[in-house]
Amino acid sequence: MERADTVAEVRVYRYGLSYAHGTYVMSKGREVTVLPSVVVALTARSGTTGYGEVCPLGTTYLPGFAGGIVAALGELGPAMIGQDPARPAALGAAMDACLAGHGYAKSAIDIAALDLFGRQSGLSCSALLGGVRSEDFPLYVAVPLGAPEAMAEFVGAARAGGIHRFQLKIGGTPEQDAARAAAVVAATGPEDVIVADANGGWRLQDATVAVRLFEGMERLRLEQPCPTLEECLIVRQRTSLPFVLDEVITDVAALIRCYEHGAMDAINLKISRVGGLTRARQLRDLAQELGLRLTIEDTWGGDLTTAAVSHLAATTAPEALYAASFMNDWTLEHVAGYRPRSADGRGQAPLEAGLGISVDEALLGEPVACYR
Repeated sequence: MERADTVAEVRVYRYGLSYAHGTYVMSKGREVTVLPSVVVALTARSGTTGYGEVCPLGTTYLPGFAGGIVAALGELGPAMIGQDPARPAALGAAMDACLAGHGYAKSAIDIAALDLFGRQSGLSCSALLGGVRSEDFPLYVAVPLGAPEAMAEFVGAARAGGIHRFQLKIGGTPEQDAARAAAVVAATGPEDVIVADANGGWRLQDATVAVRLFEGMERLRLEQPCPTLEECLIVRQRTSLPFVLDEVITDVAALIRCYEHGAMDAINLKISRVGGLTRARQLRDLAQELGLRLTIEDTWGGDLTTAAVSHLAATTAPEALYAASFMNDWTLEHVAGYRPRSADGRGQAPLEAGLGISVDEALLGEPVACYR
């Protein structure tokens, strides 16, 4: 029997998210100060509303950008009317039947549908994702690329706030990056772990030189040195550093391919890159079964993205979870009262129904699109 409380309206909002520390710098000269974020609101016939957010990290990090999300939602939005949020597989199939690809845009709908069904049923997203396994979990912060002393100072301030997981942005010359890594290692202690993340910013020769310079640095791991799996595999063979893959983990098939090649010990799982919480759960569960560790996060976002990340992290086996990111700590704007909130370098998932947060639509402005 079909439920009556299906989706009756889809609203699309767009707002700006400012980086809390001024300018966020990555490899290849990529910089972030303010990013456009897109929020999808799904309202059921009963009047209950669920929310989802997606915020691409600029226009050159991964395929997809904020304007593309709005355009894709122009195709997807009308197809969501009458869909049942209690049937995520059917809802996902309806999106795929309407538009090929564009998983980053579909992610916001998938999260909103899970939030909506959670609110309708009185269950938290954690319950819908398998149940809480970690009452709280470690968070990491990304250290923007800069001068070695500035990066070490950034790390020192974060450690004072309880953070012990660091993602060190690299991707300059190997010699510069070795100096950056050495400065950060020197600023940390045995309780800390550092992931040197090039975001695919090196090609093979520079990556090979860099890993030779990194050898012997305690507590250091390497993440996605090159843009292609083939290059990363060669680098992997040339270093003993623990290896993390990120940008090439796009779906279940990619995860299996990378695992079969022995390409990594851990993955960085970004919710919007794989199409939403429903598919992120599939990859998370498979990675756990394969013995891989995970960082759980998204490309960027505010309170809504943070809530989605918190529920996926809380339902991950503690021994499999390296860290999560609470991106609302990295941004200045808060559309849901700055919840969930980190404390002493750790995070928790809200206990209330759905995502467990209350969105103030007035802070989002007027919808840029509405479908009924």
